[in-house]
Amino acid sequence: MATEEAAPAALNYIPEVVLKKRKTNEQWAAKKTPARERAKRKKSGNFIIKKPEQFIREYRDKELDLVQMKSRGKRIRSASVTPESNLLFVIRIRGKNDMHPKTRKILYSLKLRKIRTGVFVKASAGMMEMLQKVEPYVTYGYPNVKSVKDLIYKKGVVRVGKERIPLTDNNIVEQELGKHSIICIEDIVNEIVAVGPHFKSVTSFLCPFVLNNPKRCCKERRKVQDGGDSGNRKDKINELISKIN
Repeated sequence: MATEEAAPAALNYIPEVVLKKRKTNEQWAAKKTPARERAKRKKSGNFIIKKPEQFIREYRDKELDLVQMKSRGKRIRSASVTPESNLLFVIRIRGKNDMHPKTRKILYSLKLRKIRTGVFVKASAGMMEMLQKVEPYVTYGYPNVKSVKDLIYKKGVVRVGKERIPLTDNNIVEQELGKHSIICIEDIVNEIVAVGPHFKSVTSFLCPFVLNNPKRCCKERRKVQDGGDSGNRKDKINELISKIN
């Protein structure tokens, strides 16, 4: 009977080496789990730690951006700005880390919420003044007929309700713009090129064009006239459009 009662105890015996290894694994897992959670939170964007000097640098950059924008505004008011064409294509080329909220507001009013997006706008003295205020963040110029066609046929996307739909069907155009006698994609091209009476309705119908990102394109903050990438390219905007379309 004694040997029969001792048998279960022998079955439950675990070597000390195994116990130590199991304990080590549990301690290692306990240390590793919080690190994984921190990595997940950081990756998801919900847990971002910034150093004090980073806050100070961003604040100074934003204030400097505001001062420079006001300075450009004063220079613009002291000189007459006359556009060379009725149509402009504007491309956003820079981010928002060092951007003042007033600069961001102007870019958002132009529907340029993201880098490498472009829009058609009607050229005027007021528009030229607005663009020069945000000049470090945009490049712009006067597109020709070929550039307008290429952008609309290759990159055209429209907003119908809350949906974004590629511009490939004339029926969508007729449904949304038929009241303005614009019934096909070619009519949209003609209205934009001519900056016609329904230009605003057409550009509101179009979403900002999402452009490609070629190597070393639009990285420098200096103006085009100073050998940089931002500012007024005039008719040379067509060369850039051909590269990023």
